[in-house]
Amino acid sequence: MQNDIFTEEFGDSAHQPILLIAGSMSQGPASWPDAFVGRLAAGGRRVIRYDHRDTGRSATIDFATDPYTWHDIKNDALAVLDAHGIDSAHVVGHSAGGVLAQWIAVEHPERVMTLTTIGSSPLGRQEGLTVMRALMGEEQPEGSLPPPTKEFVEFYRKLITSPPPSTRKEQIDFQLAEARVLAGGLPIDEEEERRQAERLHDRARDLSALANHRLAAAADMTFEPVGVLHTVKAPTLVVEGTHEPAKPGHGALIAEAIPGAELLIVEGMGHMLTPQVHQTLADAVLRHTATVRG
Repeated sequence: MQNDIFTEEFGDSAHQPILLIAGSMSQGPASWPDAFVGRLAAGGRRVIRYDHRDTGRSATIDFATDPYTWHDIKNDALAVLDAHGIDSAHVVGHSAGGVLAQWIAVEHPERVMTLTTIGSSPLGRQEGLTVMRALMGEEQPEGSLPPPTKEFVEFYRKLITSPPPSTRKEQIDFQLAEARVLAGGLPIDEEEERRQAERLHDRARDLSALANHRLAAAADMTFEPVGVLHTVKAPTLVVEGTHEPAKPGHGALIAEAIPGAELLIVEGMGHMLTPQVHQTLADAVLRHTATVRG
């Protein structure tokens, strides 16, 4: 199976490296806007951003012929570090990318100088099952993670009952509508979001390949190691917005599970990195990554 991962590097290669891991079904620039990445690079960091397999400019895979799992997606992040000649890095993950970052910190502590999660869920708690039950209108068992908000559920439930967007216009309109939901309590610049959606649409090799991430999760819904977050040794920063629609309250659970973790709550922030929070988040990541020198 050929698995070419598209990566981008920003900043001085002599500076401390930061690896940015995007969320599920997300291209690098979708989770990590250029302006945010630029602030990290300007702050004296070597920043690596990449597209997951089956997203953006990375290779698309025939899942029927070469199925893969989230274990493989996690290992892609390590392969990116290897390709850039980086033994260890400050690892920052958004959403499902934050779960991958936690997983790497557990399995490969020598490769993680510091850990930062943004809008993520605790490793081992099967957040995907919580979302699926919410979308299907099923009761959440005792001990489940807090479910997504009503607005989140109503928006994504339409994908189950309606035909998916097919034309370029329909897909871009969907991305814009999705941004309104994920922005939380902050307004979005509609024109700028549309330009970003157009850019992401046009840089992707095959947008339909995104569905392979769902297939990888469905192949093993219990892929995450359980009860291991207490073993994380890397200094950890956990970031969540006050208006997080997808994983409300999950950040506090990560911070509780990892010894010494710091929890940062960002006012108004939802699930996406809107321009209003770029400076706050960049300052927090720069401060956190300055606590450990490579």
